[in-house]
Amino acid sequence: MSNESIRIMLIDDHAVVRRGLGAYLATYPEIDVVAEANSGAAGVELAAKLLPDVVLMDLVMPEMDGIEATRRLKAVSPTTQVIVLTSYSEDERIFPAIKAGALSYLLKDVGPDDLVRAIKAAQRGEATLHPSVAARLMQELTSARSSPLDLLTEREREVLACIARGMSNAEIANHLIIGERTVKTHVSNILSKLHLQDRTQAALLALRERLVPLDDPQ
Repeated sequence: MSNESIRIMLIDDHAVVRRGLGAYLATYPEIDVVAEANSGAAGVELAAKLLPDVVLMDLVMPEMDGIEATRRLKAVSPTTQVIVLTSYSEDERIFPAIKAGALSYLLKDVGPDDLVRAIKAAQRGEATLHPSVAARLMQELTSARSSPLDLLTEREREVLACIARGMSNAEIANHLIIGERTVKTHVSNILSKLHLQDRTQAALLALRERLVPLDDPQ
């Protein structure tokens, strides 16, 4: 194998997918599949040892999904470029994956030649996005919304304000006189709509957007 080869790692919990990709990529002399992993955790561990040039990352895997695996992989091997290769194109997967450090986002219906081109582009640090994903990102970037909070319903804004004040789900339920399960649903919707990972990020956003004053006494 040439020293100029692109060192690839495959992370997918489906053996058939890994073997199919591996067999196809092996037909390209400039590509060297150095490892396969059947889980996000195993992939991160292997990446730390092998430092591959490019990783093809599935998103939906048990125990550790591709988003968390991408975040951890970029921490242990910052020079590795991650290409998400998934069947899902929903916003709640696209934006967290990009924020976690993925360079490219492709769907599994991508043509074989297009996949190879994306791998070569990734080695050069160039992103490749599925057309529908690119359209969603462009819409997000060019949106005329004055605030990301405009995405939320009035009730969701109330729940977010409570989160910013450090209230638990039980306290929010009591404060707004709604069920705790309803609160959990609102919290989940807030994180999804705003493309946030956790309550801490939500609270910081609420403060930044002045939904709650910094000196709010609660």
